[in-house]
Amino acid sequence: MPHYFKSDILIMVKITFPDNSVKEFADNSTPLDIVKALSNSLAKEVLSATFNGQPWDATRPITQDGTLVFHKWDDEEGRHTFRHSAAHVMAEALERLYPGTKFGIGPALENGFYYDVELPDGKVITDEDFAAIEKTMMEIARENKPFERKEVSKSDALKFFADKKDNYKTELISELEDGKITEYTQGCYTDLCRGPHLPSTGYIKAVKITSIAGAYWRGNENNKMLTRVYGVAFPKQKMLDEYLILLEEAKKRDHRKIGKDMELFAFSAKVGQGLPLWLPKGTVLRETLTRFLAKIQKKYGYQQVITPHIGQKELYVTSGHYAKYGKDSFQPIHTPSENEEFLLKPMNCPHHCEIYALKPRSYKDLPLRIAEFGTVYRYEQSGELHGLTRVRSFTQDDAHLFCRPDQIKEEFCKVIDIILYIFKILHFKDYTAQVSLRDPNNKEKYIGSEEHWQMAEQGIIEAAKEKGLPTTVETGEAAFYGPKLDFMVKDALGRKWQLGTIQVDYNLPERFELEYIGNDDKKHRPVMIHRAPFGSLERFVAVLIENTEGKFPLWLTPVQAQILPISEKFNDYAYQLSEKFNDADLRTEVDDRNEKIGRKIRDNETKHIPYMLIVGEKEVAEGKVSVRKQGKQDLGAMTIEEFEAYIQNEINKELNPEE
Repeated sequence: MPHYFKSDILIMVKITFPDNSVKEFADNSTPLDIVKALSNSLAKEVLSATFNGQPWDATRPITQDGTLVFHKWDDEEGRHTFRHSAAHVMAEALERLYPGTKFGIGPALENGFYYDVELPDGKVITDEDFAAIEKTMMEIARENKPFERKEVSKSDALKFFADKKDNYKTELISELEDGKITEYTQGCYTDLCRGPHLPSTGYIKAVKITSIAGAYWRGNENNKMLTRVYGVAFPKQKMLDEYLILLEEAKKRDHRKIGKDMELFAFSAKVGQGLPLWLPKGTVLRETLTRFLAKIQKKYGYQQVITPHIGQKELYVTSGHYAKYGKDSFQPIHTPSENEEFLLKPMNCPHHCEIYALKPRSYKDLPLRIAEFGTVYRYEQSGELHGLTRVRSFTQDDAHLFCRPDQIKEEFCKVIDIILYIFKILHFKDYTAQVSLRDPNNKEKYIGSEEHWQMAEQGIIEAAKEKGLPTTVETGEAAFYGPKLDFMVKDALGRKWQLGTIQVDYNLPERFELEYIGNDDKKHRPVMIHRAPFGSLERFVAVLIENTEGKFPLWLTPVQAQILPISEKFNDYAYQLSEKFNDADLRTEVDDRNEKIGRKIRDNETKHIPYMLIVGEKEVAEGKVSVRKQGKQDLGAMTIEEFEAYIQNEINKELNPEE
């Protein structure tokens, strides 16, 4: 264990561990030294650490007392370190294969990593090059070179990357503060990086290049298009093998493919990128979801409103949205009137603030709960668009609750109840509630007073604790006007999505000068709670599709029963049935193709329609239908009334699981 003597005295540091135990270690010990002294088996698993709340390399010396947490592959921090290190290994492989490559950024992702690069001499990476990149990465991994951290001056960093003619790195360095710049080197490759990194490249045992894409430098379409290389890496080959199987399963569950096959939604180049077109069946699905939530909201005292798709620029200047997002949003709409500008609505909350302000409010009027399924527009970069999960036009199941300060906790907890009920009905069982706080080192990104931020953050933490939610805390993820509680849902493939969100906001009521008369006859500011249980209908539907593989619950599926006449002479009876069922709010269609019944059954099995109703001579004579459940389960013959009652009973069981 490293140590040194000063005046013949061994200098020690006190290390506090997560269980609050305290032990002393020699000054300059690294987390790896410390864990080896505690447990050799644990030492083999440690990838990085957190020291005094700061990410820390496992091989970086500790020179003062502090708290220490070790991170393994099982921890999010450990996986992040692993993947970030793998991105550096991939960068070194690309530099070996394509000398003269310039490097942009190479972050870790939830399931892998990427690096944006400019290849030399017009070279292009294709799928055929993936194997060579993987082979070179594994050669670097087997060299087992240490990741070495070095603090450098701004001038030295600029000179190093200028000599390499890497204008992307020099641009990044020019924006950094001198005295806080670090580089990491493994083998012959050096990169600008905050870290932390693995002790050495040898920890990486399996890699796979998964895809390539184009990406504008810093997401700006006016900048050069770079090549984005995506990859994954694991500490065991078995993990990679399992991941590749999962990847194949993900392709089968891709909401873009299923949505197209089921005719739920589409995109048109003429309409524009990121602007979804909801087709009839998708619209049924979407409207069923909105009616479901509207019914819940009515029980909780919400009032439904509708606001325009545009608003005057001044509205969003007042709210602060224009200052934060104006440059990166759709540009203003100019009218024939001089100096009149409108914006496509990026948020519903400014409109709802104006609804609140229309008349005087008393403390007896609060809480006021205003809800809207409001469509908003945000100019996402084309490279970031992805099916329904990242679009430029989306509908939020938005609501804003205007409360007295003493009502915040109760209202916040009621919103949690709504979200948990929705998750229960739709079988979203694997989720965490992420407490999203300010970045304490970058407070200029946010608006509002220190007092209000502290009150809001503490209130969210207390509400989540009272409800017994499984929580994580993420600093720097708050909205610019307030902290929030984000519900991160894992789908059937283990991927994490942000769906429901609840936010506490003291700032917009201040900016819009909202008031109510208290029981003391004085004017007071209300507090605002923003909430969206689905988040957006588009992303929610995408996650729902991939979670269910398109096999929606009976109450939600666009077509609940397909009527299959055995031959054309029974088509009239089939359409009469369909009309009766539809009048009874049972969603049916008729497959009147001139095909054999076996072919019709096989085709409709693939459409994820819960029930098939077969009609022929016997069914017509008896006024019945032969019922076949998805998955080849025959339920026998039923009258129209019996089938309607059966379906309604099944739906009631889905929507009332506790009964």
